[in-house]
Amino acid sequence: MIRLTALVVLLLGQTPSQSLAPFAATPEDVVARMLALAEVKPGDVVYDLGCGDGRIPIAAAKLGAHGVGIDIDPQRITESKANAKAAGVEAMVEFRVQDAMTVDVSGASVVTLYLLGSSNAKLRPMLTKSLKPGSRIVSHAFSMGRDWPADKIDQFVNASGDEVTLYLWKIK
Repeated sequence: MIRLTALVVLLLGQTPSQSLAPFAATPEDVVARMLALAEVKPGDVVYDLGCGDGRIPIAAAKLGAHGVGIDIDPQRITESKANAKAAGVEAMVEFRVQDAMTVDVSGASVVTLYLLGSSNAKLRPMLTKSLKPGSRIVSHAFSMGRDWPADKIDQFVNASGDEVTLYLWKIK
């Protein structure tokens, strides 16, 4: 078991308890649909927990929102910053190397997630405690559990032909 754990740390650069999901980029058309579902507009502050290459905060910035990307992997944050610069929105986004479980999201009006269902469940208490009424949470592919049904579910086939489910919750 120790060898397997060491291999995971070597390959991922983090311990299994730190990782809330493997990195898998959200397709661009799914990003657009997530932001539309959350009704992102200028003045919104969009936090993406587990931001990967930064595409969600960057897309939010292109809509006039302020994007904040959080990822535990420094390599992903470096990539996100480069992508924001290439997109010309670096003044509208910020990226932080931080554990999504400990980030202060109280300034967010929208939180986006593409994490595992178990990770969403772990984040739920922090999100419901920290977010202001009217804030929105959008999750790609995974719910928050049976005891917190989504306010809205969007199911569609994306440009690659994959069936996609998005979940939206509004903080009351």
